[in-house]
Amino acid sequence: MSLRGAALLPLHPGKAPRWLFDRMVKLAGCVVRIIVDEYGRDGLMRRLSDPWFFQSLSCVLGYDWHSSGTTTVTCGALKEAIDPDQLGLAVAGGKGRTSRKAPQEIDELGTRLGLTGSRVDRLIYCSRMAAKVDNGLVQDGYQLYHHSFFFDEAGDWIVIQQGINEEACNARRYHWSPEHRSLIEEPHEAILCDTRLESVLDMTSARSEANRRASVDLAKENPERLKRLMLKPLSEPQTRLDEWAGKGDAAETLVMPWTVDWDTLREVYEFQPRNYEELVSLKGVGPATVRGLSLVAELIYGERASWSDPVRFNFAFGGKDGVPFPVDRRAMDEAVDVLKTGVASSDVRDEEKRRALNRLRACVPPIPDFRL
Repeated sequence: MSLRGAALLPLHPGKAPRWLFDRMVKLAGCVVRIIVDEYGRDGLMRRLSDPWFFQSLSCVLGYDWHSSGTTTVTCGALKEAIDPDQLGLAVAGGKGRTSRKAPQEIDELGTRLGLTGSRVDRLIYCSRMAAKVDNGLVQDGYQLYHHSFFFDEAGDWIVIQQGINEEACNARRYHWSPEHRSLIEEPHEAILCDTRLESVLDMTSARSEANRRASVDLAKENPERLKRLMLKPLSEPQTRLDEWAGKGDAAETLVMPWTVDWDTLREVYEFQPRNYEELVSLKGVGPATVRGLSLVAELIYGERASWSDPVRFNFAFGGKDGVPFPVDRRAMDEAVDVLKTGVASSDVRDEEKRRALNRLRACVPPIPDFRL
């Protein structure tokens, strides 16, 4: 699906009340079972990777349309609701400290699902890379604090994770595609946020491919040469890198990092990575190293990375209880139909079904000839 739109994700303090969360878990369990029965495990994960469906599901379960808790609480409810033994599907990770438990949980749950050791190791690697990519390769100022990793007994997986920008007082959610054509080139199904930034270093963009290759070439050189290129002071008549690159008022985005871990670059040089994914996967290669290599690659080789914000939802709308603007009629209809069927077929009380359907109705605007 190709979607364009936005939902606001302001930071809201506090936790979902237990009475609400328990009901969310119960209804989520019913809906998930019905979707898996109807569309299979891959059908469920494909829908969860779709931001429109995920937002609609959150509304059905009873949470705010646009609160940052939409992500954390909905994923938490799904984690409790999904029984690996019954569905052949599991959820690892979560918010804050729980996100750091993802590797251990993938190991335990993968064994429970009957996955081989090599398949479990691959899933753990993909989980770590997803977090590393959205923290280091998409440098948008949002620090990850939530990481949910969904996977099944076939070894298929998706990621839903969220970053925080305390200065902007909002959050940004990253939905990873179930296609997995690449872990480092445009791996997202969509990135959701109401704020589009003027300049974001996006090393996942296809437009950054040449810069990525040049970065690998630089990393394989002696780090002493890199240090001279990065840290040598400029004489007065020389133009700055940001001015040379033509960024003008956005010059601060091209400031060379001063916190590059030179010991790590020495280890990278000794390792001699074969490609960009291998480079990024190495321990210690963080945002500063990625940024430094990218800027030197542009300066030396003229290979410019993408500085366009990869957010794919750019229509801002609504207040706390506002109505989202439908940007894809077909996707909206499908999400509503699937969720309506799931709720109606669930074994929750009739009153809870009615409320869930009313919440689903409230999350879409009235459209001619459209009925819930």
